[in-house]
Amino acid sequence: AWIRSQYEGVDVKYIIHDAVAREVDRETFFHTRESGGTIISSAYKLLLKIIEEGYNVNEWNIYPFQFSDGDNWSGNDTEECLNLLDKQILPISNLFCYGQVESEYGSGQFLKDLEEKFPSHETLITSKIPNREAIIDSIKTFLGKGK
Repeated sequence: AWIRSQYEGVDVKYIIHDAVAREVDRETFFHTRESGGTIISSAYKLLLKIIEEGYNVNEWNIYPFQFSDGDNWSGNDTEECLNLLDKQILPISNLFCYGQVESEYGSGQFLKDLEEKFPSHETLITSKIPNREAIIDSIKTFLGKGK
């Protein structure tokens, strides 16, 4: 809501996923709980498809936000995610924001993998979110980057 109040022409897309990613409306995004079989690369591939089909990166500012418990199905998929980020997503993004929510169900490993692969990447910012109340602080961290 804050971003829309500050900038004209903002277009927001929502992606949810477990083993398969799908684009949904805002209401569905905020009221759906996905469970089990997380394959993060499915969301990254859908993100790239949405950008390719509707947003010329020379005309649009691209700001993907991802929130996760840090769990991914396999190391192979994590490798694919890191590759997609490195070769395709980060180069076209003004800023890629990853917030990892503490969860009793999630491994939390994906944040560690991101920080290891991209220790100081200029278009990637991460935030550890210990509880629901910290989400707003996390978003402020992302937006405070000013890119």
